[in-house]
Amino acid sequence: MVKWICAAVGLYLGGFLGAIAGYFLGAFIQGIMSGSKDNVFTSEQRAYGTGSNYAYGNGGYTQNRRQTVRTTDNPRTLFLNSLLEMSAYIIAADGRIMHSEMEVLRTFLRQNFDAGTAQACNERMLTIFEERKRMTQSQWRSRVMQSCRVVAMALPHEQRLQLLSFLAAICKADGHVDRTEINAMRDVALAMGLDVSVVDQLLSLGGTTLDDAYKVLGISPDATDDEVRRAYRKMALQYHPDRVATLGKDVQETAKRKFQEINDAKERIFKERGL
Repeated sequence: MVKWICAAVGLYLGGFLGAIAGYFLGAFIQGIMSGSKDNVFTSEQRAYGTGSNYAYGNGGYTQNRRQTVRTTDNPRTLFLNSLLEMSAYIIAADGRIMHSEMEVLRTFLRQNFDAGTAQACNERMLTIFEERKRMTQSQWRSRVMQSCRVVAMALPHEQRLQLLSFLAAICKADGHVDRTEINAMRDVALAMGLDVSVVDQLLSLGGTTLDDAYKVLGISPDATDDEVRRAYRKMALQYHPDRVATLGKDVQETAKRKFQEINDAKERIFKERGL
């Protein structure tokens, strides 16, 4: 309620831009008023970029029953909570939550984060799936789409792209991506304010064929050399690891591996064209 009151005051005093500023100011005030009881992690755990401190802190991992992520979360907390919630949405897109799919997510967390963060994320993941069981499909989708909209407001474009790239990696981790997962990823991309074509690009990362390489860059094989260069430069800027430095070293390291896959795709195309 506070954020909407502030937005209304901002609209009256400063028009559209004033409304936006008022909304975020209200969200900040509302976050403070809600107190620490509404945090997914303790204040020590919310300090991003500090390895296992994020996962444990002095008070250990704390579970709660809050329904969505918030704009007042720090970037790392927002990124990880959104990753888990959106992963659950994609995993359950076919109406089933299989143990094998949850184990794929656990393996991904272990491979990409330190032990403390992976354990904390695993515990949070179990809580999210329990929450999912108590909701109807409509309630669950509404919750996830709202979280996506929060991410769209709170994280810059490049960090949202990295979040989507993590989701694509989780989809591919079991060696099979079905249509329900692709559609769920497109839902998430749209709600985060991203172009749905990015989904196909990210799902093609790591492929070994020339056709995969063109899909990664989002261009057709009959594109001109200049179009190839422009497409690569655009992706290099958007997916550069430095763009996610504030999310923690582990996220940045994973981004580096994705960046190398983009470079590999570019090199295959350049070699075939003699560039």
